[in-house]
Amino acid sequence: MTPYVEPVVGRYLHLEIDGRSQRLYYEEAGEGIPLLCLHTAGADGRQFRALVNDEEITRHFRVIAFDLPWHGKSSPPAGYHKEEYRLTRELYVKTILAVSEALGLDRPVAMGCSIGGRIVLNLAADHPEHFRALIGLQSADHQTPWYDTDWLHRSDVHGGEVCAALISGLIAPGGPEEDRHETLWHYLSSGPGIFKGDLYFYRVDGDLREVTPRIDTARCPLYLLTGEYDFSCTPEDTQRTAERIPGARVTVMEKLGHFPMSENPEQFRQYLLPVLQEIRTGAP
Repeated sequence: MTPYVEPVVGRYLHLEIDGRSQRLYYEEAGEGIPLLCLHTAGADGRQFRALVNDEEITRHFRVIAFDLPWHGKSSPPAGYHKEEYRLTRELYVKTILAVSEALGLDRPVAMGCSIGGRIVLNLAADHPEHFRALIGLQSADHQTPWYDTDWLHRSDVHGGEVCAALISGLIAPGGPEEDRHETLWHYLSSGPGIFKGDLYFYRVDGDLREVTPRIDTARCPLYLLTGEYDFSCTPEDTQRTAERIPGARVTVMEKLGHFPMSENPEQFRQYLLPVLQEIRTGAP
């Protein structure tokens, strides 16, 4: 093959989040409307590799994918060895707003998947003025836990392997084998206890059933896209959530599971491009 360099720039952002100094890694490409991408639990911004390299998207959008603190190339803050990592709803919102402010983003679009899809509902309810639009992938206001998180961080179990095993069934069948295994690698290489800590938000502190009725889509458009093969956040979960949010736009994505942007980027972009076009032009 002929060597080439991707048009993606990676940087470290130093900022304060909830009173703690953080060194946060992000990658970006493109110009135009900021598109802030929020990765899933236990993973990092690598999940959006295809988006930051998609010329049709970066022609009109400045795509930014950042690693939450403790994830990917964003190391834990000083003193991390004295505590157990645990993501809360309040900290998650503060992190997103702090990153957006530090990068000087003017009413960005925020798109999150899984825990990211859950938190955009909170952003829609409490911070609609900050965003041009919100996109929730695999998004619902609540799911009843269906697995034991103690297995995700034990001294006698390889954390990365058990995390990858847990999520492997959430990837739709029939997609590109290479993309499937890259998605699994994000979990195989996750830090110890990080997936479990993220799921504290998803399973304990992230029940938004009392929050969603406050969402006003006239103030900030809300798009909910869910893969048909996801049995964690099912299409029915997303549709149930949308029924409580007048104006929310729901799309069930064929041939996709819980990680649409990384498990099958070509299939996902067929659903994402019309949404971005509508956000950009204001017309379907």
